[in-house]
Amino acid sequence: MSSTQQPPRGRWRFRRTKTVRRITGALALLFALSTVGLVYTALAPTPQTAVAAAPDAEAVAAGEQLYVNSCITCHGANLQGVQDRGPSLVGVGQAAVYFQVATGRMPLAEQSAQAPRKEPFFNEQEIDQLGAYIQANGGGPVVPEGNLQDREQLAKGGELYRLNCASCHNFTGQGGALSQGKYAPALDQATDEEIYAAMLSGPENMPKFGDGQLTPDEKRAIIAFIQNVNKDSIAPGGNSLGGFGPAPEGLIAFLVGMGAIVGFTLWMGSRT
Repeated sequence: MSSTQQPPRGRWRFRRTKTVRRITGALALLFALSTVGLVYTALAPTPQTAVAAAPDAEAVAAGEQLYVNSCITCHGANLQGVQDRGPSLVGVGQAAVYFQVATGRMPLAEQSAQAPRKEPFFNEQEIDQLGAYIQANGGGPVVPEGNLQDREQLAKGGELYRLNCASCHNFTGQGGALSQGKYAPALDQATDEEIYAAMLSGPENMPKFGDGQLTPDEKRAIIAFIQNVNKDSIAPGGNSLGGFGPAPEGLIAFLVGMGAIVGFTLWMGSRT
């Protein structure tokens, strides 16, 4: 007689059947998840990320000379930045260069809470050369070429603008104050390229909107709304009252209404 007692044959078969069911279920779940993933990959829209063209050697060389003459003191010899002077430019890409330089914010005139918009120091060709040099050596996002507006998506652009932009730039694009002396600038002077570059680079307090947050088509819809609807709606009925929407209008209505009521009350008292 054996010293080890074997379990009953029926119980062993039951345990084996239960184990087989668990393994089968796990394999079926894994297959289902894999199938869903493959179907999603096949059907999901592919983000149209702007890819930088091969750098023009002449433009890069000219941009390097401009950088050495005007930018190296604050941003360093290798784009690494200089403490208490300027941030690193590694990874900012051509988009950040275009926004900062085309709007005249850079080169910086003086240290302040926020760099204001002013007349650009460089011409268009020099701006492109600076962008080519920094893109070639630091990499980063690039403003795509071609039409940056989708005028067939104005309604969608308005919805996206209200969700992502209006809290800082105001519903009418007139901008507004932020914390620590910073502000969201007005959009009335912004070009298509500047708005697109700002969304890619996130200057000052503005967040970055990569293709994962806003697709290129959504960016074009927002730009179309700003350029074709938002700017035209700043003063549709006369005085814009600062372009801040119903707030100043309500205040003026309150003051005028209360003044009329007080004046009428005083007039009635004098008559009595």
